[in-house]
Amino acid sequence: MSDFGTPPEIPQELQVYNSFEIDPKWQRNFTITWVFFTGFAVALSLPYLVHSICTRRAFAGLFGIREDLNGKEYASVAGSVEVPATHRSRAGALLKSAGSVLLWSLPGLRLDVGQVLVITGYLAIVLICTVTNAELINNANRAGFLAIAQLPVIFLFATKNSILSLLLGPGHGYEQLNYIHRWSGRSLFLGALVHGTLWARIHIENGLPVFGPRKEISGFTTFAVLCLIVLTSLRPMRALFYQMFLFLHILLYPAFLVTLSYHTSHAARWIYPPLALYGLDLLMRLLRLRIKDATLVPSSHQMTLTHIHNCNGGWEAGQHVRMRVFVKGRFLESHPLSIASAPPSITCLSSPTLLLAARAQGDWTEMLHDYARDQHDKLNGPNQKPEEGENVDVPVRVMLDGPYGGCSVDLGRYESVFLVAGGGGATFTLGLLDDIVGRCVRLARQHGERTRRIEFVWMIRSFGCIEWFTPMLTDIANTAAGSSVDLRISIFVTSSCDLKAAPTIPNCIVSVERPSVRRLLSRFITPPFSESDLSSGTPSSDSEDKEGLLGGDAGPQWVGEGGGVAVCASGPDSLTTETSNAVARLSLTHGVRMGGIALHTEVFLI
Repeated sequence: MSDFGTPPEIPQELQVYNSFEIDPKWQRNFTITWVFFTGFAVALSLPYLVHSICTRRAFAGLFGIREDLNGKEYASVAGSVEVPATHRSRAGALLKSAGSVLLWSLPGLRLDVGQVLVITGYLAIVLICTVTNAELINNANRAGFLAIAQLPVIFLFATKNSILSLLLGPGHGYEQLNYIHRWSGRSLFLGALVHGTLWARIHIENGLPVFGPRKEISGFTTFAVLCLIVLTSLRPMRALFYQMFLFLHILLYPAFLVTLSYHTSHAARWIYPPLALYGLDLLMRLLRLRIKDATLVPSSHQMTLTHIHNCNGGWEAGQHVRMRVFVKGRFLESHPLSIASAPPSITCLSSPTLLLAARAQGDWTEMLHDYARDQHDKLNGPNQKPEEGENVDVPVRVMLDGPYGGCSVDLGRYESVFLVAGGGGATFTLGLLDDIVGRCVRLARQHGERTRRIEFVWMIRSFGCIEWFTPMLTDIANTAAGSSVDLRISIFVTSSCDLKAAPTIPNCIVSVERPSVRRLLSRFITPPFSESDLSSGTPSSDSEDKEGLLGGDAGPQWVGEGGGVAVCASGPDSLTTETSNAVARLSLTHGVRMGGIALHTEVFLI
């Protein structure tokens, strides 16, 4: 001891671990880390966001669908202008090709390599902050502190109106970021499980009652509510009883936050941000809600088209809305439906409405189809087909929430566009096709669109499905005819059918087979003849194979290399996974030559 009476320093091994002083520091370390990486992702997206602002794609639908109460008319087709061949930056194409490895989708995980890396990094940060210099065996508070610190992450990546989605640019909606919400929720559950289990063990070893004071009772109550949230969120529950899952999810999370506040006073500061995020989400939903008049058009092949009237904008191609219908007491149920048409100022369709399409394959969609069919028979007679011209459509009132989501690839920046869809997923690619043809032809490339070559691929089970969108595809094909946009439509029927029964669509080839997406895309980016073939006058084997596949038609006219390729896929998970892997594979070998291959996939994973 010194002359001034300074006490000696206690050795580190003899110091008592002060959880309430040390563990909150690791909460802050975790928060600083994930906020930094999120900000880094936003910084990388800034060029894309700036471009989207310049082309007026950013913030589309921020305040909902715009209503046209004056019956505004839009100009007819204005013609098209020729666009010279362009070559994208080789460095950019090389970087995009190298990054294509992140698009590989791993079987069974429903995640691609890039998403797996994001989740692995996130879980690694949680683990490091949980175990570093922690005495979990004797004091399990660190796991509980880190579990609470993940609440802002869970709500940020769950809300439909997320600030992060706006900053990342179009095409990064809640449905694209929701995987982080799911995995951060699982991480919170594991942290709470470790926290509760270790504290129960400590109580048992020291002869203390597990259900003792209020803190222990509130802790077990909180964990019980969390278990209910997790159990009702499992995929089988979501797939079979989605509305029940949604109702319980909304009901149980407030209960969880309330019981958590009773369990520990340290939770308050981590509860306020989620409440603010959720409150902002509710406010934006109220601003976006629209109650509109609509008409239903039933199809004989389990498809119901919904035309929303008096809408003149407020959405972009590739976005979706959540729709409720005021029929048969199903008002409380809302379902996401892709918008299958571009805004009236752009669309090529003869009926410029906001078009939604719902395939009857669930309780709600079957109810909608049955109602539309029954009312149609009452208005037009039971023997009249919906496709006949003098039909009276079925009026209905709907509530729209949205739009949300969108395409993360601006098709106008690429010379070649490849759209592929399966079944009802064509609603997404049909909207994109309507938009890009309208921008290039009707608007005469006002924003410098480069697209000159489009292939629209649709895989269906029967010829009857073609009738769903025959009028729309015909309108778009007629608009593109004779313009600077070369559009080819390829429809593949996966069941044995009579080719003569297929409806006639301009520039459309119908085949009875289930082709490989990789083969189709490979042929799309391969020149029809090699230089040696041109000199010898002999077609290459690849071009011969291509002509055999498409019944003598080689697809869209070749426009050269270097202008970039945009690929968009929508439909079953198997189709989007196949497309992702095809792009990842072909981008490594052909990406630089083609000027880069961009990809967007659209699939709703319940």
